[in-house]
Amino acid sequence: MPHMIAAVFKDQTTLDIFAQDTFYAVAVAALFLAAVALAFVDAGGVRRKNLIDTWVQKLGAMMIAGGCMMIVGYGIWEWQFNQAFGVVNPLGEALKGWWVGGTNYRTLAQNLDPALVPAADVLQIFGAFFFTWAAVFGALIHSAGLERVKAAPTFIIAAVGGGIVMPILAYLTWGSAGPLTNAGLHDFLGVYTLYILVGTWTLILAWRAGPRRGVQVPHNLSWTAAGVGIFLFAIPLAILGCGYFVPGEGYFGISMASSSIGIIITNVFVSYFAGTLGGLIIAYRTKNAGMALLGPIAGYIACASAYDVYHPWEAFIVAFFGPFVVYLGMRFMRAIKVDEGKVVALTLFGGIYGVVVSGFFAWHTKVGGFFGITEGKYAFQNAEVTPWMQILGVVIVLAIAGVTGLILVFALEKTIGLRVTAPEEDAGLDATYWALPDNDTPDLLTPPMADMVVESEPAAAR
Repeated sequence: MPHMIAAVFKDQTTLDIFAQDTFYAVAVAALFLAAVALAFVDAGGVRRKNLIDTWVQKLGAMMIAGGCMMIVGYGIWEWQFNQAFGVVNPLGEALKGWWVGGTNYRTLAQNLDPALVPAADVLQIFGAFFFTWAAVFGALIHSAGLERVKAAPTFIIAAVGGGIVMPILAYLTWGSAGPLTNAGLHDFLGVYTLYILVGTWTLILAWRAGPRRGVQVPHNLSWTAAGVGIFLFAIPLAILGCGYFVPGEGYFGISMASSSIGIIITNVFVSYFAGTLGGLIIAYRTKNAGMALLGPIAGYIACASAYDVYHPWEAFIVAFFGPFVVYLGMRFMRAIKVDEGKVVALTLFGGIYGVVVSGFFAWHTKVGGFFGITEGKYAFQNAEVTPWMQILGVVIVLAIAGVTGLILVFALEKTIGLRVTAPEEDAGLDATYWALPDNDTPDLLTPPMADMVVESEPAAAR
């Protein structure tokens, strides 16, 4: 029998497709770098005896959350677009095509019919974007239990969040054809899906785990500063993946709001500037240098849901007050005596503030639907942003995050347990998991040389 050559669809191999491939590939790499930056931030805030384990658990949580997202989560998100185009059995077909072993991943992009899977290469890369997005979730959820929570519950929480809960929230709130977005909810970066979810779960986990033993003396705040710098470098490139780059037509945010790359990047750096100003005011007033480092991140999170629709002056106003909201969140965490100093304040308090105020600034902005649909429920830009829909989104996401987080964390607490034993915590997780002495951080890739004997030169000969 002659060898069968698969059909090549030229529409899947155009220069426009290649440009979009490159565009999204850069966003994927940058978002993964942002996740790695979070490991630097936490490494600077833990004691030396927990340093190696902090890196290991952080990397594990990142990869597990991302991998579980790829297994099934991306298909759940694609469900909304099958609904918009009237696909029979939309969820089943989305899962069949876009789980990690699905038909659309077993076939080269140029061999997929563009009538069925347009811009297949781009959609395949966007699956990797979801991987890195979930990796950020895994990195942040690990921060809730620094120096005291066992690896197993951390990894299970990362798996459930990345593989099930994040995709469901993304279907509801992040996209252009999801139920809430198509009714007028707007969220550019995925604040509802990522930050409000992780903030809620982090609060629950840190509460149930309890405070760390002893005095928390930072290992090296310069590592934290380096992590902040890497994060701020990566974000402008990463967030451009939260939308559609359409050659010849322009850029549209993920909710289908009309935008432009230039305005988005400008808004990012305006938010850094304004957030830093707010953070510096708090830092000098309270003699807390950490607020100076968190200021630009607080400004970024405050604006993240609406970078695509803000004017720069609006981004400045919103970002400037972001650190003040975050500082109130930190004071709240101290008041309720929950040992979690930054993630809840930044993501839950800062995230809710950002999505709610964006509803007022972006009121009446056209969103929803999809390209090419001109009438009906999913018509292009069929809905308008309102503050009420943004608030409804907060209520729904908090309810889902709160219920799932409580069930999951309590289940783990009552079965495998959340926390290492007191002697293990006192000895440090490096010694507990990796048999490393408190202040010994050797080159872990070099074979041990304990059996080597080196005779010193006699003193008389020196």
